[in-house]
Amino acid sequence: MTPPDASGSPWSDLDRPPLNATALRRALLRPGGLWTSLDVVRHTGSTNTDLVAAGGPEGAVLVAEEQSAGRGRLDRTWSAPPRSGLFFSVRLAPGSGVPVERWGWLPLLAGVATATALSRAAGVDTALKWPNDLLVTVDGQERKTGGILAERSGDAVVVGIGLNVTLRADELPVPGAGSLALAGAKVTDRDPLLRAVLRSLADLYEAWRAVGGDPAACGLQEMYAAGCATLGRTVRAELPGGRELVGEAVAVDGDGRLVLATAEGVQQPVGAGDIVHLRATGS
Repeated sequence: MTPPDASGSPWSDLDRPPLNATALRRALLRPGGLWTSLDVVRHTGSTNTDLVAAGGPEGAVLVAEEQSAGRGRLDRTWSAPPRSGLFFSVRLAPGSGVPVERWGWLPLLAGVATATALSRAAGVDTALKWPNDLLVTVDGQERKTGGILAERSGDAVVVGIGLNVTLRADELPVPGAGSLALAGAKVTDRDPLLRAVLRSLADLYEAWRAVGGDPAACGLQEMYAAGCATLGRTVRAELPGGRELVGEAVAVDGDGRLVLATAEGVQQPVGAGDIVHLRATGS
């Protein structure tokens, strides 16, 4: 991770200006709207950890200019230079109107909302890798530019989203990483990008909640499938307990699970695990 700026000033890198918390609140906090508070902190370990610990009402948004202990799935670390990306968490409380067994759709919902917003606001085609990665194309190759982590917090779910926005090639943490800038984004100003993602997330979440979390009724299941780069691919699912399953990803079912068609002619749903894209169908 890039060391803190020696000057300590958030303006020390003019290509990465700080977020304007006042302007963001003015744009996003509306009476009767989903978002009820928005705070921007200069540095924290993890916005998810902080928002889980804070508790409070639905609609809280916490954004960090830099995270030192950001986490992905399986407790993998997520770090980036200060102000080079969007690192934020939101608190959602679907309530009794949405059965708990449908809450598992929230990270997939966040993925659809984020990909939709980035495609519109940044002009970058953003695809979904099941279950929670955001992919862009850099030099003809799929690269991970973002990830989503959802954690249960009492009667709510805290959803964290991390996006690489202006990371340069020499700053990428791993070879398979990417950023919006490297993918040719027309916009890398984080303020409008954050506004676009939060508005898209609020719209899709409200539509999903209005139908009791039914992913088919609100179009979420169809939207996820349409934007999912995993479907139609031969993949390897690395499952809990060290097991592996190889097959063609043919569907995302009503529970948000990835359905694999194996060589034995069995359709096997996968609800948890790492997915490795092996090759496109027919290649």
